[in-house]
Amino acid sequence: MATQEQCAELVRHFSGLSAVSRGLGRALPPECPPASVAVLTLLARYGEMRTGRLSERLGVDMSVTSRHVAYLADRGWIDRHPDPQDKRSRLLRLTPLGEQALREASDRIAEALADFLRDWTDEDVSQLATLMARLRASFGDCRPRAAHPNASRTGG
Repeated sequence: MATQEQCAELVRHFSGLSAVSRGLGRALPPECPPASVAVLTLLARYGEMRTGRLSERLGVDMSVTSRHVAYLADRGWIDRHPDPQDKRSRLLRLTPLGEQALREASDRIAEALADFLRDWTDEDVSQLATLMARLRASFGDCRPRAAHPNASRTGG
C-alpha cells in the first residue's frame, strides 16, 4: 500500500498533468478544442446517450454539456434524434463527420505526444501506458465512495 508521502508526491505530479494536457491540446485545430474531443471520444466509446448521461460522464454541468452539444451538432459531428423510450428526450450519436473529426484530432494528439516523448524508450512508454491504465481502473467510474474508515482521523 502506498504511503501518505508517496501519495502526496503523486498529487504534486498530477497537478503538473494539466500542463501536459494543455500542451497536447495546442496540437488541435481551433475548430476542434479539447472539450469537443472529449465529447466525441465519449460518444465513440459508449455509443449514443442522452445529454444528461453525457454530462455525468464529462463531470460538468448540464448547461456546459448543452453548449458542447450545440457546437458539435452545428458542425454536423453529432446527431440529436428522439429517444424511442421517451419522445421528449434526445439521444446523441456520433456522425461519420464526427468520426472523421475525432480520428484527425486523435492523430494530431498522438503526433504531438510522440514529439514530446521522442527521447523515451518504447519500454518507458509501454510502462507508462500500463501504469496509467491501472491507475484509471483503480478509480472505476469515479462515483463517490463511502467514507474511508479513517476519514475522521485524517480530516478527509
